Amino acid sequence: MIDFDFLDSPEFGEIKAIHESIKAVGDPPYGVSDNGNSVDLPSLSAVTEYVLSRGKKGMSIQRYKGLGEMNPEQLWETTMNPETRVLKQVRIEDAFESDKIFTILMGDEVEPRKEFIETNALNVSNLDV
Repeated sequence: MIDFDFLDSPEFGEIKAIHESIKAVGDPPYGVSDNGNSVDLPSLSAVTEYVLSRGKKGMSIQRYKGLGEMNPEQLWETTMNPETRVLKQVRIEDAFESDKIFTILMGDEVEPRKEFIETNALNVSNLDV
């Protein structure tokens, strides 16, 4: 439902700002120059797909649920190399609340985890730490 509260929300303000940025790009077709070759694309979504596909060329993307799934070379490259790793100290000020959130995120029940993610998704500022 679109009401005054929604129109006054930070989320709607962000939507308007994104819309203005997109409008500033202009109308299609969009020309993309790639190593001296020019490609005309019919939409911004086509530009996004083209750029993402070119960016992934020659890359291998893997996802892991935990460090135990990586082989030793991957662990060294991503986590264990003392020249590139970052160590952060974490302090737990509210052990009860911390345990509750840990149980929600790591527990067997899917619904509380899904609800937590949906509730807090817009508050994320840096997902890959």
